[in-house]
Amino acid sequence: MKRGYLFIALATLFFSTMEIALKEVAGLFNPVQLNLTRFLIGGLVLIPFARRMLRKRGVRIDGLSLVKLAGLGFLGIVVSMTLYQLAVENTNASVVAVLFSCNPVFVLVFAGLILRTQILRQHVMALVLECLGILILINPLDTSISTAGITFTLLSTAVFALYAVLGTKMCAKYSGVVVTCGSFLFASLEMAAIVAVSRLSAVAGVLADIGLGLFADIPLLSGYTPFSALMMLYICVGVTGAGFACYFMAMEATSPITASLVFFFKPALAPVLALVFLQEAIPVSMVVGVLFILAGSLVSLIPALSMIPAMALGKVWCWKQGRA
Repeated sequence: MKRGYLFIALATLFFSTMEIALKEVAGLFNPVQLNLTRFLIGGLVLIPFARRMLRKRGVRIDGLSLVKLAGLGFLGIVVSMTLYQLAVENTNASVVAVLFSCNPVFVLVFAGLILRTQILRQHVMALVLECLGILILINPLDTSISTAGITFTLLSTAVFALYAVLGTKMCAKYSGVVVTCGSFLFASLEMAAIVAVSRLSAVAGVLADIGLGLFADIPLLSGYTPFSALMMLYICVGVTGAGFACYFMAMEATSPITASLVFFFKPALAPVLALVFLQEAIPVSMVVGVLFILAGSLVSLIPALSMIPAMALGKVWCWKQGRA
């Protein structure tokens, strides 16, 4: 169990520095170029964990599941993470980090609509608190926050939540690490195809004419300096590879409920790290908004977390019975 909490701490640290690292290289790399590199390496790092999980469950991925993984990769990585990178480039890293941590709000909505999941009273309370937190954090009367940045963040969060909900059944069959690894690798292939098509002169010309020059003639190797190469290495191997690996190992060592504490601590830690490394101010509206968001997360987590001691006692009892 102690090992599990170490993994939770490491995953929280990696995920809380994600927006800071991406902000440091914003403008140096094309968003698609960055995501292609990031998720290809991240997916490769996760392969050993995915293979182990498949052996543990005694399952093999069939053809239809591969098609579904490709679709999930396009939705959750190609679309959502491109919007995410655009968000980081257009507003403060701390704002993006906190707002993206509210993806359970969107997950709840999509789960109710698509999976017909029962929505309990604590879910509604959590939803209300987190929505209030978002409104306070955005502060519509504060024109200093980029509208484009907020829009990109919320769109990215909503699309990623849809990706999570649509992948629920596959996660139940193959595990979260297998679905994440597969969607990362398929998304990398899809982004490689996008890069290849973007380099066709006819396509690049059309994209430039309609105001989408950012996606025309996408580079693969430009933007690298000694500093940006180190940051890219941290983003790929640290944040994406080790971050997700620690998160899944935390789930194995504790439980999915306990591991979800990562997304409870991130909204509180990320603004502090952004202040330290990027000198991003923490306005009063952000502090109040984060408190509402944490309260919403706590309301959602308390019923589940309260079951953990009983579950642990049950495991001990079963172990003692086995020893008797």
